[in-house]
Amino acid sequence: MPASAAEPSAAESIDARVGALQDWRGPVLARLRAVIRSAAPDIVEEWKWNTPVWSCQGILCTGETYRKVVKLTFAKGASLPDPTHLFNASLEGKVRRAIDFAEGAPIDEAALAALVRNAAALNRAARPAVAGASRGRPAPRRKSP
Repeated sequence: MPASAAEPSAAESIDARVGALQDWRGPVLARLRAVIRSAAPDIVEEWKWNTPVWSCQGILCTGETYRKVVKLTFAKGASLPDPTHLFNASLEGKVRRAIDFAEGAPIDEAALAALVRNAAALNRAARPAVAGASRGRPAPRRKSP
């Protein structure tokens, strides 16, 4: 659904969040956003729960900002290979995994981009795009004869 004239777009909301963070978190969030957006051409930016969300046939990750960290939470992170051990938070969960970036922490852009691509591939495999399919609704069941 497109944003109304009174409502900013997702990109504008994310730009505003980055601009409002007057310390190290703004540039870190902007850098993470650039890596995510460049990882796959079909990634969509959304604004949900007052938070940046990146999707590709389902949520890939969210970008939350806290006082001491910028956190990327991957919706299906527990199902993703993480050979470089980027995930460092929410490790006990059965579905999600997160990466906390503290002030001054290095960002392995190549590994992060690979993780985003793998998350997008996982979503595409789970929800293949079907022309004319209704979003989020299961196909109607056929009655047995």
